[in-house]
Amino acid sequence: MRKILYITLGILSIILGIIGIFVPGLPTTPFLLLSSWLFYKSSQKLHDRLHRSRWLGKYIRHYESKQGVSITSKVISILCMWIMINISAFCFLETGNIRIVLFVLGAIGTASILWFVPTATSKTSPPPGKEHQ
Repeated sequence: MRKILYITLGILSIILGIIGIFVPGLPTTPFLLLSSWLFYKSSQKLHDRLHRSRWLGKYIRHYESKQGVSITSKVISILCMWIMINISAFCFLETGNIRIVLFVLGAIGTASILWFVPTATSKTSPPPGKEHQ
């Protein structure tokens, strides 16, 4: 019963993580790390599949090995975040005060990505396919 619960929560966590890519304020990495842990406890096959995932796996592996995030990933993350903030602010919100809060949170998120998320260097990044060795 616990295995089924962990697998269900892991799948839900992946879905929330993917949604978090597009929705400002909803984190992606914590949900993917939670999924990884839940699958580790319940299904080695799903855990391995998540880590080998073309789109999500490399970010989990880099985070777990403390290699950091590539500069390209940082730029894409910041661009996507600001695109979604602007869509939210100007297409869905009519209140100026909430827009201000949204922009302040965007600035905090940008600062966090730039200064607190480690940037991977080419020396610390393993060759493709060698992440787990």
